[in-house]
Amino acid sequence: MANAKFDVLTIGNAIVDVFAKVDDAFLVAEGMDKSIMHLVDAERSEYLYSRLPGNPQHISGGSCCNTAVGVSSLGGNGAFIGKVAEDDLGAIYRKDLTKSSVFYNTPTLIHGTSTARSMIVITPDGERTMNTYLGACQELTVADMDEDLISASALTFMEGYLWDPPEAKRAFVKAGELAHKHGRKTGLTLSDPFCVGRFRDEFIGLIRNKTVDVLLANDDEIKSLYQVSDLNDAIAAVQKDCSTVAITLGAKGAMAIKDGVVSEVPAFKVDQVEDVTGAGDLFASGFLYGLARGHAMEQSLSLGCLCASEVISHVGARPNVSLEGLAIKNGLTL
Repeated sequence: MANAKFDVLTIGNAIVDVFAKVDDAFLVAEGMDKSIMHLVDAERSEYLYSRLPGNPQHISGGSCCNTAVGVSSLGGNGAFIGKVAEDDLGAIYRKDLTKSSVFYNTPTLIHGTSTARSMIVITPDGERTMNTYLGACQELTVADMDEDLISASALTFMEGYLWDPPEAKRAFVKAGELAHKHGRKTGLTLSDPFCVGRFRDEFIGLIRNKTVDVLLANDDEIKSLYQVSDLNDAIAAVQKDCSTVAITLGAKGAMAIKDGVVSEVPAFKVDQVEDVTGAGDLFASGFLYGLARGHAMEQSLSLGCLCASEVISHVGARPNVSLEGLAIKNGLTL
């Protein structure tokens, strides 16, 4: 899109992912159910953080943050808006994201809760057990919606999880208004079926009133949105509401509906699926980058599938190689 400094600006929850290797005895001692994501309060979060063994790895995370990193790895210009606190983890988050070549200038939360963290403990069998404290990431407000940054971005993309806190909800709508004021596009990922279940009517309202121009979902999420069991019924419904929709289909690839025209591409072959964490986030990186650069639907879908295939081939929600180099190697136009 013409005169855009940034290809994709993402807005979402700023969460530091903290990885530590533990044994099963640690889970028992700390009262954790294996392979479950536990939401914890500030006190429990501080306690568990202090108990993590070894030297835990810290990575700036959150769904939309991962998407912005993927855009930058493709050689694009990614930016992110998300709230961290004035504490050690907030500083780690900002430094790590900047190191990933993502533009990030959201004002720090000075007084209030601490930076959000997801403590991910990995047992010898490879299972992940998560303990997530949302903290400062839920303090995002309308005041954090940087009009200059939004106007400089071809596409502003937000996550469904952002619809939980009331203040962030208002910020979400404001970002959409600012993007459209400057002739830019907006996008939304439905995030997960449980998120859809909480906010189904509101999400459909955002699509129908054109706050959202581009919708991303997997097949379960889109079926949940329209409360149908057949994907074809969901497709028939969504194309009446949104002009551009991308749906991921796992090992079957992905499809898009643009102004009533359906496009489909296959998935890229992966020798061994190691960890599906971040697959949807990185699909969004490729697909949205393609849209921002004016590529055809098939090309954008293929970029999305390629990015997803890379991230599921190893542990972690970040690419291990340059996605730009991988795209070139696979003959995809950037």
